[in-house]
Amino acid sequence: MIIKSVELEIVCGPTSKLPDTQLPEIAFAGKSNVGKSSLINTLINRKSLARTSSQPGKTQTLNFYNVNKELYFVDLPGYGYAKASKESQAKWGEMIEKYLKNSKQLKAVFLLVDIRHEAKANDRTMYEWIVYNGFEPIIIATKADKISKGAVPKQLKILKEGLGVKPGTIMIPFSSETKSGRDEVWDTIEKLL
Repeated sequence: MIIKSVELEIVCGPTSKLPDTQLPEIAFAGKSNVGKSSLINTLINRKSLARTSSQPGKTQTLNFYNVNKELYFVDLPGYGYAKASKESQAKWGEMIEKYLKNSKQLKAVFLLVDIRHEAKANDRTMYEWIVYNGFEPIIIATKADKISKGAVPKQLKILKEGLGVKPGTIMIPFSSETKSGRDEVWDTIEKLL
């Protein structure tokens, strides 16, 4: 997709009413600091429209990025951030659940996991939760530039087993540094739309 325009159009906090958008939505879920904002920036050819930080827990709202006035990328708050209070984590969880259950335009959920590590219990819980809400998550294995090309298939297999993914689940190794996987992600999004 050729990116002509992108803007952060809607920001929803825990007490906000969900927007009733008229465009298809693609949501990005994942642990804090897994690279959701970096993925979005890479997909839209921007350096810092989606705020990135080395400090986990930066995204605490649902951020709706209008892409070409054709679709929304929805950046969800990260989970598993230990320094956030239990109360904040619970509010983010409720907000994400409300969004997954009630968005009429949500077409797909991309679940981001770090390719370097085994899936953690909260990754598996998120995967199962997305499935429970009626979606087949597309797995993006981020930070692929941090391991050798030869290690990628083995790490994908470890993630597949750790998440307990259904056969046929799309898994894309991705790097925001090298932009590898960018075209595959866009191809997947375009098929979904």
